[in-house]
Order: sequence, then structure tokens, then C-alpha cells
Amino acid sequence: MNHSGLRVESVSYAYGEGPWRLEGVSLAVRGGTVTGIIGPNGAGKSTLLRIAAGRLRPGQGRVLLGERELAGIGRREAAREMGYLPQQVEHAFDYRVEEVVALGRYAHVRGAGFLGPADEAVVERCLAQTQTAGYRSRRLSHLSGGERQRVLLASVLAQEPRVLLLDEPTTGLDMHHQVRFFRLLRGLAREEGMAVAVVTHDLNLACLFCDELVLLSEGRTVTAGSVEAVMRPEVLAVVYRGAVHVGRHPTAKAPAVLPLPEEGDGRGEGVR
Repeated sequence: MNHSGLRVESVSYAYGEGPWRLEGVSLAVRGGTVTGIIGPNGAGKSTLLRIAAGRLRPGQGRVLLGERELAGIGRREAAREMGYLPQQVEHAFDYRVEEVVALGRYAHVRGAGFLGPADEAVVERCLAQTQTAGYRSRRLSHLSGGERQRVLLASVLAQEPRVLLLDEPTTGLDMHHQVRFFRLLRGLAREEGMAVAVVTHDLNLACLFCDELVLLSEGRTVTAGSVEAVMRPEVLAVVYRGAVHVGRHPTAKAPAVLPLPEEGDGRGEGVR
């Protein structure tokens, strides 16, 4: 497939007869970049990502994987080009870690479905990338939430996708593993040319590791562009319904976002 990333063009989606609606939202995920999708709860972030991954069919608009409409690409072929990690992944069986990662090769294996030496090498690489090789023989049920999340990422990476879509992937990870996770995403983009889109509630991780941002609110795009262009205090204050301070990270060339305390917040008194 002639690949140039993924584009979501002016999609709309409604759940049943309720009033909420995703309306005319676009997203461009380009090779070599990490695009962050941010916004408050109920903004439409996960809905947008599910549409981008082909899990939901939009009422209007279209999704292009490379230069082809995603709706016309077979599931197996799409899985060789695009990996998707949702918020919740359920497994019917309590597989071992290396078995879970090997499942990511399903779109590539032929015949009886046994892994060949090249497939096994991919599994080993993905275990190493995600720092999960040390518990390869453990069952999913014996992992912490953060360990499980890294194993699931390894399984998605085993697809060898050119586009990677992740929905709040660092939920359950401690601060250091969150940073390592985002460093890995940035490395996949910059060193391997992968097109990465990630939904996150952590604005500071988005500032540090994303190249571009899309800010959603109430099912619509508020603004999109570079980190500097999106992270403006007057915009964030309206979207998140509270005053914020946008300063500078002390060592990185990136914005840093902090909520401003309100009067009577105790330890925040006296802060200006």
C-alpha cells in the first residue's frame, strides 16, 4: 500500500437518539509525527479514535488509510497497516505474555497460522521495546494494570503497523512508566516513521511528546495545530472551565500547564 498516514475527513457520528453528537471533526496523522487528541470528558476523543480505527462507521465523512478509503479495505489488510489499542481489551483466555504478543502477528502469518523465524524475531523485538520480556511466561491475570498495558502495546506493535492509534494508553502506569511509554511512541515516530495518534488526559505529557494536538470539546474541534498554538490559556480555560497557567517546562522547550487555584483552596492561597 502506498502509505501516507491516516486522514479523517469531516466525520460526524451520533449514538442513538441522544443529543450528543460528534460533528464535522477532522484528523490528520502523518508519518514521523505524534498527534495528541485532548479535551475534557465527553469531548468525543474516544469516538473519534474508534472511527479512525474503523470500529465505528461515521454518519458523514470518510477515513483514508494511505490513499484508500478505510471502509473498502479488508480487516486483515488494514491490520497490517494500522494498529489500534482501545482503553479496555478483554481476552477470553488467560494467555501468557509471549502468547499475547504473538497474537499480533495474525495478519501476517499464512497457512496453518504457525509463526516462522521472522515472526518470532518480531515478537522478541516488541517484547524488548516495551520492556516486557522479563515476564514473558507470566499469565495476563498475574500482571499489574501497567504491565498489562505494555504487553498489549507489544501485541499491537507486533502487527508492524505504519499507523498506530492509542486511547489513553498510560492509564494505570506510574509517572516513570508513563514517560517511558511516551518516549517509545516518539521514538517509533521519529526513528521508524510511524504515524502515531494518542488520546490522553495528561496535558503536560502531550506538551512534552506530541508534535501536533487536536483539542476537542462537546463533539467538535476547538483548535488544532502545533503544541504552542493549541496550549493557550484563554482557550484551555474555556474548554476545561477553569483558569489555567501555561508556563514553560524548566528544562524542555515545551509549555507546562497548571490549574490556577480558586479563592479558598487552602494551600493555594497567596499564589498569583
